[in-house]
Amino acid sequence: MRRVKGDTTLVGISELRTQAEEIVKVAQREPVILEKRHQPIAVLVPIGQYERTQEMLDRLEDHLLGLLAQEREQRSRHRAPLTLEELERRIGLRHP
Repeated sequence: MRRVKGDTTLVGISELRTQAEEIVKVAQREPVILEKRHQPIAVLVPIGQYERTQEMLDRLEDHLLGLLAQEREQRSRHRAPLTLEELERRIGLRHP
């Protein structure tokens, strides 16, 4: 186990096999990067940090979807509504 980037610990996968309990204790306090053959393969993070990250991603996704909906609504205001016949033609229920 060795410290990198201030509050992050780097652990080889073989160390995880032999020192799992100790590594989990560290991961409850700070991120732990798991390596296999000197390549990062996973990150263990404290549950609070994980939950905050997920909440932030959910809010960001909601915000971006809201912006997309506003953009589409603004674009559609400038178009004439589709007739039922045109809609049926576009989805293949009616042939031209």
